[in-house]
Amino acid sequence: MSLRIIFMGTPEFSVPTLEGLKQAGHDIVAVYTQPPRPGGRRGLDLVKSPVHQAAELLGIPVFTPANFKDPEEREKFRALNADVAVVVAYGLLLPEAVLTGARLRCYNGHASLLPRWRGAAPIQRAIMAGDEKTGVMVMQMEKGLDTGPVALTREVEIGENMTAGELHDKLMLVGARAMVEAMGKLEVGDLPLTPQPQEGVLYAAKIGKGETRIDFSKPGRDVHNHIRGLSPFPGAWFEAEINGRPERIKVLASEMGEGRGQPGMVLDDALTVACGDGAVRLLKLQKAGGKPLAAADFLRGTPIPAGARLS
Repeated sequence: MSLRIIFMGTPEFSVPTLEGLKQAGHDIVAVYTQPPRPGGRRGLDLVKSPVHQAAELLGIPVFTPANFKDPEEREKFRALNADVAVVVAYGLLLPEAVLTGARLRCYNGHASLLPRWRGAAPIQRAIMAGDEKTGVMVMQMEKGLDTGPVALTREVEIGENMTAGELHDKLMLVGARAMVEAMGKLEVGDLPLTPQPQEGVLYAAKIGKGETRIDFSKPGRDVHNHIRGLSPFPGAWFEAEINGRPERIKVLASEMGEGRGQPGMVLDDALTVACGDGAVRLLKLQKAGGKPLAAADFLRGTPIPAGARLS
């Protein structure tokens, strides 16, 4: 016996869950994903999402509605006669007709320890806030934003220097295993649900362009968390004067440093930078249009001497 599953997801993060459910023997009757977007080297080609590409390789029918406002789209979903819909980073709000359109409703894999970090950017926000642990929760979906009862939880520690990209990759695999386990329990009627606590609710708003610039007036620990929370995308950045003109430089890795000085002042030849309290050492940097480089390699081509000011 297996479940008839509609899978709904879009980015790379969702792919291992789709593949895991298929390998576990479930019948994936359809995949819903975001429509192809402009991409390619010149941005002129329509590029299918990672989930779309994975589904085609698995021979699964793919649907890409822009939304579910059309009653025909809702009816198409219901007519698939699925036991359950599995949602992992789909990227669209689902109406009640879809949330209840499968016999056992919809289950979502969310990358946080709910109710902390509901919303769009839980991985980045957890690191930026200095959290020492996060995880994945499988929950039954309802109309509220990530408010549904929880079926299964898996915790993951956040290392002191772990970046959002590294945490993303870890949670991607943990989440896939968790959802496969949850669907196995649901299949045999053994997946109890626990309401989320009312206390401790935090929202993980989408990262805005205005918050990516590094503020060296903040404590070193906050600057370090900011850098790693935005690495590799969209990337935290500063400006430095290079060859007499200001240039924007991304920082993709850092660690806590030693020393004191005016915020933004480079303290040594290894790119230790003073902050409002303490210092950070910049470990990996990238110029616009360039490759990410370790600090030593970066400095050989772009000298930033001790005493320079970064802003």
